[in-house]
Amino acid sequence: MFTIDYNYGTLLVEVAESASVDPIAPYLTYDERIGRYRAGAHLYAAIVRKLHCGGLPYDDRARAFAPSPLELSDVMMPRPLQRQALAAWNAARRRGVAVLPTGAGKSFLAMMAIADVQRPALVVVPTLDLMQQWATRLEEAFEVPVGMLGGGSKDVQDLTVSTYDSAVIMMEFIGNRFGLIVFDECHHLPGRVNRTAAAMSIAPYRLGLTATPECNDDGDAVLEELVGPICFRRDIDELEGAILAPYETHRIELPLDDDEAEAYECNRKTYIDFVRANGVNFGNPRGWQQFTGLCARMPGGRAVFNAYLAQKRIAAASRGKFRMIWDLIQRHAGERTLIFTADNNTAYALGRQFLVPVITQHTKVVERKAFLDKFRAGDYPVLVSSKVLNEGIDVPEASVGIVVSGSGSIREHVQRLGRILRPMAGKQAELYELVSEGTSEYHISDRRRQHRAYQRSS
Repeated sequence: MFTIDYNYGTLLVEVAESASVDPIAPYLTYDERIGRYRAGAHLYAAIVRKLHCGGLPYDDRARAFAPSPLELSDVMMPRPLQRQALAAWNAARRRGVAVLPTGAGKSFLAMMAIADVQRPALVVVPTLDLMQQWATRLEEAFEVPVGMLGGGSKDVQDLTVSTYDSAVIMMEFIGNRFGLIVFDECHHLPGRVNRTAAAMSIAPYRLGLTATPECNDDGDAVLEELVGPICFRRDIDELEGAILAPYETHRIELPLDDDEAEAYECNRKTYIDFVRANGVNFGNPRGWQQFTGLCARMPGGRAVFNAYLAQKRIAAASRGKFRMIWDLIQRHAGERTLIFTADNNTAYALGRQFLVPVITQHTKVVERKAFLDKFRAGDYPVLVSSKVLNEGIDVPEASVGIVVSGSGSIREHVQRLGRILRPMAGKQAELYELVSEGTSEYHISDRRRQHRAYQRSS
């Protein structure tokens, strides 16, 4: 006889003297402090399946959930793509990652999974904006109260939405209350802290949603262990013109003004000379740490670091870019336009220059919602953001994107494209990437364009 208990984010397994632990030994670690075996909560399904298939008697005291009658509204009809994705997830024993572009219906796929599983479900999201967005959609879809964990809310219902931060904090207390856990933007999950939310949940059914599943370091392995393998995938270019709006991408190279070019070269020389003289290798994972450490310790290091920041700032917010932005706004007058920057200072400078609203991480939730509502309604045709709108926010009206500056991240660049691809009748999406000619931005642009979504247009 085996007895399974849930204990603050782990499983406690007691094995009767007459039973052998061998069938589930690979999942267990003996805890000498209490004289019982422990296992990660995420191994619950594997342990129970092993015992059940082996015909071994067990007392399951870990599970604190039961079947829950959750029915989708009749007015919601799935697309064939969503049916295919759900079938693939079911075939993978209801554990896996669905890779779909923004606008392809990932959230409705999750709702289909919730209705299919008929168990209490927890949806985990990266931001408070997404938490509110998901809660509203779930309430409309299932017509039941939806709990929220995050932003001051601490309400747990059979359907609950939580931020990753709150899930990490709360999971040891609620990790046995849900049969299904959905990780939205699941590329966030493998982080050293975030992954504990999945590890402390017993949910036997798991669904990850993302448009960009590729992770750094051990992230891919962590995602497969805690959520499941990629069970279904479609990319932007495969859905263009059908489920997603047709689109074009344009990289526009703009020369610096003479005084900007002179200042850029001067500051970059100071920075590059220092890097070469001290053997800093940015190809090494610790290269940036080495550079900042040297700047902090060495004489003149502060001036070098300021030169590094100055050359980046000149390239990111050149006058030529501002002039081109004004041209593009005029060219696409009447269309909803999102402008993306890498930093708040540039975002606010654009807001002042063109008298348009700006959303950053410092924008209050109420103000942010008001800006987005007015953007969707057309009262604000242009919206500027540093990084807040990179993922998750639903703005189907947007058809033009202008990337003023950004990192070399492929994920970030694909997410920005995804913001303008939600389908609408007659919509043609256009993404403009502004690059300062003769600067390091060109190489950064090359790195972030290494995705199939950018290989079919230029």
